[in-house]
Amino acid sequence: MTHRVLVAGASGYIGRHVVEALLLQDYRVVAQLRTSAQWTLSHPNLECVYGELTESGQCLQDIQPCDFVISCLASRSGGIRDARLVEYEANNRLLAAASQWRVRRFLLLSAICVQKPRLAFQKEKLRFEAKLRESNLPWTIVRPTAFFKSLSGQVARLQQGKPFFVFGNGTLTACKPIAEQDLAAYMVEQLTNSLAIGAILPIGGPGPAITPLGQAQLLGQILQRPVQTRSLPPRLFLLAAAFLTPFGIVFQRARDQAEFLRIAHFYATESMLVWSEESGAYSEALTPESGSKTLSECYQQIIRGDVISDLGEHKLF
Repeated sequence: MTHRVLVAGASGYIGRHVVEALLLQDYRVVAQLRTSAQWTLSHPNLECVYGELTESGQCLQDIQPCDFVISCLASRSGGIRDARLVEYEANNRLLAAASQWRVRRFLLLSAICVQKPRLAFQKEKLRFEAKLRESNLPWTIVRPTAFFKSLSGQVARLQQGKPFFVFGNGTLTACKPIAEQDLAAYMVEQLTNSLAIGAILPIGGPGPAITPLGQAQLLGQILQRPVQTRSLPPRLFLLAAAFLTPFGIVFQRARDQAEFLRIAHFYATESMLVWSEESGAYSEALTPESGSKTLSECYQQIIRGDVISDLGEHKLF
């Protein structure tokens, strides 16, 4: 019997790859898509439902019971209100449906940055993690490190001859990024892994951890020319956030802008690796690896122009 899997947030960056990975494993997939999604999925084993879980759970009511639920829901902005609506309330609606169906597993895509919760979206993620752990459902929480997409934003700048921005000396942080396809495959594997029940699983990609300075050096090797770097002090983000905070008492936009600046400071100063309470430091050795695609391969694809746009019709097989 082919199992049915509901993928919430299927129109997101990781969600669409999870859908593909499931279809490759012959699952029947129900993809929950945003009403504003600008692309479609096509496959005999795929059913698409449209609706905003941040507004209601209406789009879930007509879905036939599923065996598994995978939540790839994530706040796009990280704003305070958006974080609550997406990370907690939308996931809560999903959990209610999963409980009604008595699913065999609820798999939540979280993030490794919740180890040091200072930001609104991190706290809302942990708030729902706690709710899920208290439920009567078998659950698995996956906390990936960095995505290739988040480490590729400056490639176009370098191709235009512009410098690569780093914070401080470029070695304040490190991560073990994982390709979206590799993360999706890992998540699908955990659905039937009995050892993953009731487990929080940090996961990164293959190879040693890399710093922002290391990213610039890697791009220089691929481009076969020296890459100039330009340093920015991370404290500028906190100074700007402090300036906006008083205005946030009255204006939601100012409150969110201050939060965005705090998010920027967090990622400029905190590594995306497993935190070791014993050593009081981030640990590359304690950060598990999965997959085979490297950041170098990703950069080479982007530079060659091999990366397919996220927009437009997307037809599988």
